[in-house]
Formats: sequence, C-alpha cells, structure tokens
Amino acid sequence: MKESLRKIWEHKTARILLVAFVALVLLVGSWFVFGTDRADAPSGSYTPTAQEERIGALLSEIDGIESVSVMISEENGVPVGAVVIFDGEDGILVRLKITRITANALNLADNRIHVYPSDKK
Repeated sequence: MKESLRKIWEHKTARILLVAFVALVLLVGSWFVFGTDRADAPSGSYTPTAQEERIGALLSEIDGIESVSVMISEENGVPVGAVVIFDGEDGILVRLKITRITANALNLADNRIHVYPSDKK
C-alpha cells in the first residue's frame, strides 16, 4: 500500500491534482463559514437610547434634514463620541450645524462627532 501511494506521489500531475483538490475543499469550506449572506441577520437590531432619540429629534429640526440617526459611544457611562447619519441636503453648513449641535448636547469636542450623509437615495 505504501509503495503504491509513493508511486502516485512521485507523479507531478498527481501532486498538482491533490493540492488543487485540497485548495478547493478549503475554499468551499471557508465560503460556507465566511461567505454566507448576512441578509438574514436582523436589520435594525440596535435600539437607540432615549438620549440618542432626543438628539435625533433636535437635529431633524435643522432646515434641509429629513431624518437623522444618532449613535453615541460611551465609556463608563460617559459619552466619548457620536456618529450621526442623516437624510437630506448635504453641505458643509448642514454638517457643521449637525456637528456643533451634537457636540454641545453631549459636551464633547467637535472632532469626536462624525457626520455622514445616508447612502439611501
């Protein structure tokens, strides 16, 4: 048995086919683990806090903003940053207003607030 396996292994074509087969098995296995579609994951699984909702309601009052989502990051219960995603008119003045209002509401520096327009069009 060992002798027949050794003869097969000596052939270059057999080695190439074996390596290709192992690579294919690894590729298919990794696709099943990592390549599954995340569409079945629950969307909107994050529930905004009362503070995030209040800031979002405040920001939605800005002229040109249709809707706003706010997420506040905290360390030990203290806000350290925020991400704001908005639908509506995108411009430097709108972003500046959003940044300043959010920073003042959370008592944070302007550079701790990240403002992005929504990709929904």
